[in-house]
Amino acid sequence: MRQTAKDRYTILYVDDEQSNLRIFKNTFRRDFNILLASDPHAAVEILKSNRVDLLITDQMMPDMSGVELLKEIKDLYPDVPPSRVMLSGYAQPDDINLAFEEYKLYKFLSKPWEEKVLKSLIIEAIESANG
Repeated sequence: MRQTAKDRYTILYVDDEQSNLRIFKNTFRRDFNILLASDPHAAVEILKSNRVDLLITDQMMPDMSGVELLKEIKDLYPDVPPSRVMLSGYAQPDDINLAFEEYKLYKFLSKPWEEKVLKSLIIEAIESANG
C-alpha cells in the first residue's frame, strides 16, 4: 500500500544554498513531505504553522548558524520538532558539542551526504524521537 502525503513524515530542511535545497527535495520527495527554508528566519516561520517531524539544518549560513537556529527553536518551541540533524561541510567541534548537549541535536553528518545513509539517519532520528 502506498503512503499518502498525509501519512508521511514531514522534514524541514534549512540551507542557504538553493542547489542543496533542490537536490535534497528531489532526492527525498517520494519518501517524505519536504518543507524547505533558505534561511533560518524562514525556518522559524515554517515551524509556527506546520507539524514537522525532523529538522535538518546546515551549519554555515549568513545571519545565523545552524547551532544558533537550534537554540532559537529550543527557546521558542522546546519540543518541536522532536528530532534535529545537522548537515554541514564545516563545523567547529565546540559548537556541535553545544548543540548536542543543549539544543537536541540528534546527529551531525558531514556534506556531501549519501542518499542511503541520510535516509536511514532520517528514519532513525524520527523513530527515536517518537519512542
